[in-house]
Amino acid sequence: MIHIAYVIPTLDQSGAERQLTLLASSLPRATYAVRVIALQRGGPYLKSLTDVGIDVRVLGKRFRLDPWTLYRLRQELRSFQPDIVQSFLFAANSYVRVPGITPSTAKIVVSERCVDSWKSGWQMRLDRRQIPRTNAMTANSESVADFYAGIGVPRDLITVIPNALPMAEPRYSRQQAREILGLTNDHRVVGFVGRLAPQKRLHDVIWAFQLLHQLVENARLVLIGSGPERDALSELATNFGCRDRVVFAEHREDAFALMAAFDAFILASDFEGMSNSLMEAMSLGLPCIVSDISANRELITDGETGLLFPLGKCPDLAKLAARVLLDTALADRLGQAARERIATQHKVGQMVAAYESLYRRLLNSSAS
Repeated sequence: MIHIAYVIPTLDQSGAERQLTLLASSLPRATYAVRVIALQRGGPYLKSLTDVGIDVRVLGKRFRLDPWTLYRLRQELRSFQPDIVQSFLFAANSYVRVPGITPSTAKIVVSERCVDSWKSGWQMRLDRRQIPRTNAMTANSESVADFYAGIGVPRDLITVIPNALPMAEPRYSRQQAREILGLTNDHRVVGFVGRLAPQKRLHDVIWAFQLLHQLVENARLVLIGSGPERDALSELATNFGCRDRVVFAEHREDAFALMAAFDAFILASDFEGMSNSLMEAMSLGLPCIVSDISANRELITDGETGLLFPLGKCPDLAKLAARVLLDTALADRLGQAARERIATQHKVGQMVAAYESLYRRLLNSSAS
């Protein structure tokens, strides 16, 4: 039996937490004993894990560097005696690599999920200092791998394992989702799901929509999510005179189901890892219009599985959105190809097999 401890800051409803839950829940029980440790708090995925019998511990971290949480993490790992400790996101990646926290017999795998250009100098320096205590790093896209190789992580230490997504139908019909959002069947809807944060460049989306609604009758924009830019985006829409056509749906646990209301999905980010929201939109057969950045190009082939627009070019975004909303044959073709890509290239079984291969390689190297 191989013991694996997964460590992550929270079990909130977000991308890294979802991928951890898929992985931990899908590993063969006859081969792996799994414990999940959330440093700070639980969240929606805590129930998902415990419902399938996975042992979850929540440590209640209060400060950036919390000695009590470090002590409790050390105790949890000592009692579990993992063969592999795999962490997700900066805080967990840092904590498991503090000397004396992880048992010396365990292999440490850190998981990076984004092109983390937001990191400050001290965070980058800490990442580099902890490389000697890292047995492997996983990245969910080639762009993330390239970013971390660029700051000094040896490329042969990095394994790229793309995100996975189980294919599922939303529990709301198109009409039900639109009723919840205050929309009618006559509306032509472009939408976004995610955090309302600067990296998502939603000011570009509002700017583009101000043009779009003049080109497409009954156009509406739906933003599902919360974040620090909520009020500024609402004010921008008001200044552009289109606030009454923009729906701010806030954070919703049924966000995936509400995407049934969309005619197209927009992602204007200036950096990503591998967007779970974009993958969900593709799995629903939505035509997707996304910024032309390396991470998005790993999912979207321009003109085949979606459309790319130059980063920050709002008129281009508006024109492409209008094309998709007005040309149903194009929208159907892009959406079907997008759905097929997710269904064939991002299966949960493929992701789990890739992690199992990495685990075996690490454990075989220690045995030899």
